[in-house]
Amino acid sequence: MLNKASYTALVAHGIKPTVQRLAVMGYLLEHSGHPTAEEIYTAMNRVLPTFSKATVYNTLGLLEEHGAVAKVFLDERRTCYDVLTAPHAHFYCHRCGCLHDVPVDDTFSLSEVGGLPAGSQVESVSVTYRGLCPKCQAEQQAEGHEPFATT
Repeated sequence: MLNKASYTALVAHGIKPTVQRLAVMGYLLEHSGHPTAEEIYTAMNRVLPTFSKATVYNTLGLLEEHGAVAKVFLDERRTCYDVLTAPHAHFYCHRCGCLHDVPVDDTFSLSEVGGLPAGSQVESVSVTYRGLCPKCQAEQQAEGHEPFATT
């Protein structure tokens, strides 16, 4: 978890490397599957038993503040962290909980949509498609459930 890539990422974002920050950033880089703070804490605690939840949350807050990670809000119980900070969307399967990155082209910009109050300044945009992944669709059909119609 402590590797050159995590050191480079921290320095590139103006963050002073510490053992804890290197460990959290290393975990995020090695586990790009959008882990939650709890998942990171559990993994860190196995390797460094003195790691606290507060350290994980504080480190994630610092990483987000400096643009090294982005939060992905799935619902009121689950917030994930993403090291891919370039513009992209997500697909979330509400059945199995998988979360996938969805690439967008260079022209993608919801910050320029009409209907915003005059004078608004958009600071970030988050797009998450929700539905069933192909595996869950197949399982649902095998269970005899009809798939939802898409338009």
